[in-house]
Amino acid sequence: MRRTRVLIFAKPPRMGLAKTRLAAGLGRTEARRIAHFTLARTMRSVRSSGLDVALYLAPDYALGETLGGTWPPHLPRFSQGSGTLTERLGKGIADSPNGPVLFIGTDAPDISATLLRQAVRALQRTDAVFGPADDGGFWLFGVNKRPGLPSLFDNVRWSGPHARADVQANLPSSFRLTLLETLQDLDEEPDWRRWNANKLR
Repeated sequence: MRRTRVLIFAKPPRMGLAKTRLAAGLGRTEARRIAHFTLARTMRSVRSSGLDVALYLAPDYALGETLGGTWPPHLPRFSQGSGTLTERLGKGIADSPNGPVLFIGTDAPDISATLLRQAVRALQRTDAVFGPADDGGFWLFGVNKRPGLPSLFDNVRWSGPHARADVQANLPSSFRLTLLETLQDLDEEPDWRRWNANKLR
């Protein structure tokens, strides 16, 4: 079987660009700090997983950046392209060869190399895998790409409680599905406060 390809969809942790919903509650400076924190944790986990990784970055000027090594210069990088999240994720899967493909973002600080390897093993025995987020979205989605695969991201209600269910509804009914551990995304101020409170328990 072809090696699993991991596509990381990310933005530079800059004011007004990343974590804009978080900035509405915590301020732009703190939101930028949290964006860098979650990005750095995600990248450490991916690098220690030993998987094949490609960075899908936005905006296009980020393609030449390394963020002080947070985005290692040796990693292949691609533009997310223009348009909606549906169109940008669709570009990622269109760019990928047939075989197992994983999509992750940088909003869930508890992503680990162990969980990523679990997702890889899941695609060895099932057709698709989700890492659910506790807000109804997902911190990971993976699929065994094959000829004739339908559009997986059409009509998805992003940034809300239906995102995972909408993507799952686009999968062929015959697909076998694996669910991984549910993690917390950090999108808004209450998410950040709840994540910190949970860490103190």
